[in-house]
Amino acid sequence: MRIISITNQKGGCGKTTTAINLAASLANNKRKVLLIDLDPQAHATLGLNIKAELSIYNVLSKLTNKKAKLDNIIQKVDGNFDIAPSSIILSTLEQELAGEIGRESRLWDTLNNFKGSYDYILIDCPPNLGILTINAIRATHEVIVPVEASRFSLEGLTQLNDIINLVNERLNHSVSYRVLVANFDSRLRHSFTMLDKIKSTFKDKMFSNIIHVNVKLKEAQNHGTHIFSYDKYCRGTKDYFSLSREIITQENPPIETPDLKEKMKEVLAEELPKLAKLTEIVFSVFAPEAKDVYVAGDFNNWKIDDSSRLINHNGTWSRKVNLDSGRYHYRFVIDGKWMEDFNNPKREVNPFGQLNSLLEINSW
Repeated sequence: MRIISITNQKGGCGKTTTAINLAASLANNKRKVLLIDLDPQAHATLGLNIKAELSIYNVLSKLTNKKAKLDNIIQKVDGNFDIAPSSIILSTLEQELAGEIGRESRLWDTLNNFKGSYDYILIDCPPNLGILTINAIRATHEVIVPVEASRFSLEGLTQLNDIINLVNERLNHSVSYRVLVANFDSRLRHSFTMLDKIKSTFKDKMFSNIIHVNVKLKEAQNHGTHIFSYDKYCRGTKDYFSLSREIITQENPPIETPDLKEKMKEVLAEELPKLAKLTEIVFSVFAPEAKDVYVAGDFNNWKIDDSSRLINHNGTWSRKVNLDSGRYHYRFVIDGKWMEDFNNPKREVNPFGQLNSLLEINSW
């Protein structure tokens, strides 16, 4: 069972949005997931339209009149996705724990005694570095830090790193963290400038996937659900699904068995004929003044990284991509500016009111 805290003391960085939608995405990958809402504002609880008489406060507090075990407060969201809800009374817990020995390990003790069979437990932390956040860090070995492409997020990350080091030193508890760039607005040149700065500062501690600005993510929360239930084809869904796959690849590999070998043979037998049907497409754009050019589309989850960077040949940028038959939307990103392929007359309006170029491939 992997226990992961999601925290950043700076508000508005996509912390709760990530907690909800990453949990839903892992559940969609056939992982059993429990989301613990450890934020007294209870945004994850409210964002999933959960109403509860008992909350995580009743589990952690010794003064409550309605003491409960973690099993007693868990509610089902859907499928493999459960939640341990929060409430505003959780804000009193810090005062209750003041001066108490072992106050920083209350959640750790709870999870150690928890018999639930989950593949993942995600903890949505409050937007501060108080005792609740320290409890979350103490209870986990992994921390996800959502940050915006802004200077203030970087400064907040430095403070959080100090807390993680403090937990390591004082409690002899090793914790690793990884940075997730969220709320990324790819229409702004400033976003790419800050992204480069984040990469240079935390290059070994960053997720390769980033979460782009997508209005559907906010709409889903307003409707009291997660993005996979609200719109499974939008940009936000693709981003969080890609993030969940990246996290899943870090799982301990299963022990190889004869059954697994046979299954791999079946998969290869099914997939190899598909590979033979791929069509080589050359994306090309003339931009002699450009410093960097990328191609992003449905076929690569709209990622901007080394795998989508075009190569410059005397001012003409190009890249070969092997694609299966189907319809694909794409755009070029030239020095941070998104634009359609002017050499391709086929275009469709995207959710931002801009034009995506359209590519249709028939492999027969």
